[in-house]
Amino acid sequence: MDNYIIVTTLCNKEEVAHKIIDSLLEKRLVAGSQMSKVHSKYFWNNSLEECDEHKIEFRTKESLFSEIEKEIKKIHDYEVAEISCVKIVNASSEFFEWIDENVKDPKGRFE
Repeated sequence: MDNYIIVTTLCNKEEVAHKIIDSLLEKRLVAGSQMSKVHSKYFWNNSLEECDEHKIEFRTKESLFSEIEKEIKKIHDYEVAEISCVKIVNASSEFFEWIDENVKDPKGRFE
């Protein structure tokens, strides 16, 4: 059985964020996305940096993570982008069914 996950990435350009979202949805790698504005502070090249970013979260299946990661890297303009995921431990069966109905399986078919 496939695990359900939330994939996260961040972009400082809204147009890049929308390109990533549109590509993943069109390829049916994710069932849906949420984007919110966040303020980030981080170390980069031994210097403390801060900026406003767009945090994007995607609902999908773990078996699609490597394909999602490749697609994000193809579009993203960061040298090192966060592309991480967490497992959805519990959720309603209807929510899991919605993901199943809206993402392809690893072989490119819909369930």
